[in-house]
Amino acid sequence: MTPVVNPNHILALDRQDRLRAVMKQRGVPALLTSDPINILYACGARNMTVFGMMGPSRFVLVFADGPVILYEFAGCEHLVESLPTVDDVRPAPGITANSGDNHHRYGAEFAAQVISECRSMLGGSIDLAVERVDFAFTDALRSEGAQLHDATAVFLEARNIKTATEVSAMYQAIERVDQAVAVMESAIFDGLPEVQIWAAFHHQLIAGEGEYVSTRLLQGGPNTFPYFNEAGPRPIRDTELLCLDTDAIGYRGYAVDFSRTFLCGDQPASAEQRNLYGLAHEQLQHNASLLAPGLSYEAFARQAWAVPDTFAPYGYYCLAHGIGLCGQHPNVPLYRMGQPYQLPGQFEAGMTVCVESYIGCPDSRQGVKLEDQYLITPDGAERMTTYPFDDRLLG
Repeated sequence: MTPVVNPNHILALDRQDRLRAVMKQRGVPALLTSDPINILYACGARNMTVFGMMGPSRFVLVFADGPVILYEFAGCEHLVESLPTVDDVRPAPGITANSGDNHHRYGAEFAAQVISECRSMLGGSIDLAVERVDFAFTDALRSEGAQLHDATAVFLEARNIKTATEVSAMYQAIERVDQAVAVMESAIFDGLPEVQIWAAFHHQLIAGEGEYVSTRLLQGGPNTFPYFNEAGPRPIRDTELLCLDTDAIGYRGYAVDFSRTFLCGDQPASAEQRNLYGLAHEQLQHNASLLAPGLSYEAFARQAWAVPDTFAPYGYYCLAHGIGLCGQHPNVPLYRMGQPYQLPGQFEAGMTVCVESYIGCPDSRQGVKLEDQYLITPDGAERMTTYPFDDRLLG
């Protein structure tokens, strides 16, 4: 009988192989992280992700040519028993201020344990990349003789290029987030508060094995201008616009980030609404058409769609951004005439990025938010998110 292969294990092994390849390329023999997203990337272990963002509560120690040791939240060690990417699992120490007066002592003890593991693998000279720990713990590591480096840079490089298994997982996540948006769209009714409409999105996201939504970007009517108003108790009304930015951490931990603007009710859109929507759609399509491997971020920004002067002061803060297990590097800034461009680098095949568009009018106090997610291919770019645009607004 052919053994059943766990696709999550294949995904975790694939990512771990890439991480180790980047570590070796950068001369990083060992790294330690408490970032819950990077722990997931490094070994596939997921546990209380949002809680882990409140302070270091779990750690993974990865050796480029050695074992992976997971320091898991106490009592949760059984969660990773079957993971082929973890060689040893131990209870995590309490080294945050939540541990009270003992957290410095616990940190010093944990630093001694980490450096002991490093010495057994690396010998006398300890080079360790670390991230997401406080200064007292880094001082403790240095006092044990470690030379510290930046683990974040390692993860940024590794996560920047997606493996084939990652791309497949991202498409599965997109399919489920599409279902959540469809359920939410069907819940748009006159008089229903923004938060209740948004709750329908949450419900289906979690029912589809998603994880959480990282922002509260759903707003209707006058709340659509300026952008970044958060979902609240205001009722949506017929003939109003409703903007959604999914910002969803979906199936298998992959972020799905696209934006759509809907028209509430059955009435036709106004000329002003169609104009704003048409401009936002034109911006999105133009900028997406530029995406190609080898194109520098500066060249992309210089060729980007020119936002009309009336709307330019209220436009989106960046043209595009990376995406994977969350929104990530690069955040591609706008080009400002006469100012040096601040972001070096270029798009590369295997990157996944989101192209942003927002057109907001200060006179009508309405705005349209659109966004799509793309895979950079050897020949150009592939649109990953295909949720329909609103025909009544696009016409």
